[in-house]
Amino acid sequence: MTTKEETRIIPLNPQVEAISDEQQQKLADENWRKSIPAQVFLNYFFAINYHIQENEDLLGGLQNLPFFRSHSADLSDADVAAITKLLHTSWSTEYALRATAELGDENFLRNALHWTFPQAYHAIWSGLQAFLYTTGVHSNNSQLIHREVGRLVVKSAYPRPVSFYAAGAYGDFSIHRLPLAGYKAGLHIASKEIDAQAQIGQFLRTTRKMKAQWTRAQVQANPNTAIRSQKTGRPLDKWTASHWQQITWRLGYTTIFDLLGRLRISQTSREIERYVEADIDFRLFHGSLLNIVSYLNGIHETYVAKALGLERYRQLVAELPVHLQAGFVQERLRTRVEPVLAPTPPSAPAINAEAPQYRMAA
Repeated sequence: MTTKEETRIIPLNPQVEAISDEQQQKLADENWRKSIPAQVFLNYFFAINYHIQENEDLLGGLQNLPFFRSHSADLSDADVAAITKLLHTSWSTEYALRATAELGDENFLRNALHWTFPQAYHAIWSGLQAFLYTTGVHSNNSQLIHREVGRLVVKSAYPRPVSFYAAGAYGDFSIHRLPLAGYKAGLHIASKEIDAQAQIGQFLRTTRKMKAQWTRAQVQANPNTAIRSQKTGRPLDKWTASHWQQITWRLGYTTIFDLLGRLRISQTSREIERYVEADIDFRLFHGSLLNIVSYLNGIHETYVAKALGLERYRQLVAELPVHLQAGFVQERLRTRVEPVLAPTPPSAPAINAEAPQYRMAA
């Protein structure tokens, strides 16, 4: 005989189910809202990568730039040693960035942002320093380096896909070499050039705004530079447009290197945790960063090779540490450096070591 407990039927409650579905939807919406900052950050770097790939062949490379054609340097053995050290640092950091993609799944890449952000930044930064060394800039001062590379971007030392920049005073920024940057940026991955340029333009404006606000804070915190009230003599809390214009010269130009600097800033703040917890495509994020690193490092390596002489640069690459042998450095020499500097590139077996090309979201 069955008991009352065994025969009891508990009816379904449609209202309870409806509440449950509503709660699930609210939870999904909340997760999406929390993911927006990370999604926007992914959009920015995907847009840069998209813009590079879409325009690299159309707009020409280094060999078409007067600045590159006239580039030369008188380098001592000590200079070559210093440049080699910087390149080794850049390549070893890029090697680690590439290894992360090879070792990890989606979840691994999510948690790897703690080190892939600074790896991407420093891989480019060391390569940039090697290039600047051939122009006579031997400093490690980040502000000086940003100022010098900003000047070079404006002087068209870089190919068109990465020669965009922002200028102007706070509240009156102007974007250059991105004709579609004035369009409103969306929250979705770029699928057209107009999307990419709109997102890069927004990235430039927000980054320059942050730089302006940071510069104002530094100026006002210094008794010798603070802009003061004519009535009270105290540092002003509220600024007009004319006050912002007074510090514009301190900002320099905002370029792709300032955008990449956001990786370093994010890595050292609580912001990184928002990215790790977000629901975004981390493999796409990592691939976009890696493609940007490879493109910019290829530019800097070509400049260094021109300054050293191609044969001397080939020898430098031939003497790389074991972990860098037969990899992406040799591949870029074959596919990026030699075609620009050698009339007839030597025939060598292709090494499939370049980064995967990410154009569209999966």
